Amino acid sequence: MSRTRLEQFSDAVFAVAITLLALNLAVAGPGHGPLLHQVADHWPSFVAYLVSFATIGLIWVNHHALIVNVAVVDRNLALLNLVLLLFVVLIPVDTATVAKYLALGGHDARVAVILYAAAFLGMALSFAGIFEWTLRPGRLQQPVPERGRWTARLRFGASTILYLAAIAVAFASAPVALAIIAAVPVYYIFERAPTVGSPAQR
Repeated sequence: MSRTRLEQFSDAVFAVAITLLALNLAVAGPGHGPLLHQVADHWPSFVAYLVSFATIGLIWVNHHALIVNVAVVDRNLALLNLVLLLFVVLIPVDTATVAKYLALGGHDARVAVILYAAAFLGMALSFAGIFEWTLRPGRLQQPVPERGRWTARLRFGASTILYLAAIAVAFASAPVALAIIAAVPVYYIFERAPTVGSPAQR
């Protein structure tokens, strides 16, 4: 498999996933009260959309930065990439679930946020797996320096820890857990440590 084919397929999946996020933003329409009230009542959909859009968008940017540096594509990389895309495709589904249940509160809202965080956690771990694959000799055109590898791993770990924290907190408070999930893309937007191919290279 060529690197171009891998990236083009991945880009198509990212594009579909990020487009599907917008489908949940439509309000009920005429006959369901004033439009402003409908929009206000729809706030969980807009919050979940922004969080999911930012996270998928940043992963797409980092995926491109990593794959464009790959020297060779083998079966293992293709399979790791499919695992990443599996979780990317789950995100619109979990985004819609959070939008439906968050405002209702209670047990279902907590479960919805746990599923949401779990999808992001799976995406972060699978991207970390791709990064680990690139560390073997001959797999990158410009290899990550030995001294920078643990720094990159720690940067991966920041999102993993936050998603795990969100899952734990969701058992007590769904809104607080959602705030933790939202903090991940914000963190990586401003985190600028220069390590080639890390998930925080934004």
